[in-house]
Amino acid sequence: QVQLVESGGGLVQAGGSLRLSCAASGSIFAIGVMAWYRQAPGKQREFVARITSNGSSNYADSVKGRFTISSDNVKNTVYLQMNSLKPEDTAVYHCYAEGRYSDSLGWGQGTQVTVSS
Repeated sequence: QVQLVESGGGLVQAGGSLRLSCAASGSIFAIGVMAWYRQAPGKQREFVARITSNGSSNYADSVKGRFTISSDNVKNTVYLQMNSLKPEDTAVYHCYAEGRYSDSLGWGQGTQVTVSS
């Protein structure tokens, strides 16, 4: 299994920026994909962005052009740079690790992002 710890959430005004971090430990060698999901109050968890072990990435339509996912393989950390934040981006953001055979390796506990209008 993989342990994931997120950080970097907080309160920001609309139009502002935040950078989330997700530090991975444990069975790092098994990771094929790292992703960010988010869950707003009363809503289902939704996909935000993902990055593969070879560096390719893709995004939800709602965040394209505003969010950027990146990874530091030396630090075993994945980042989510969030720019031009909107109140509808308010949610708990969770980090997720997937194995090379699409097996689930674990979820982080989440970090709260609140965007005020």
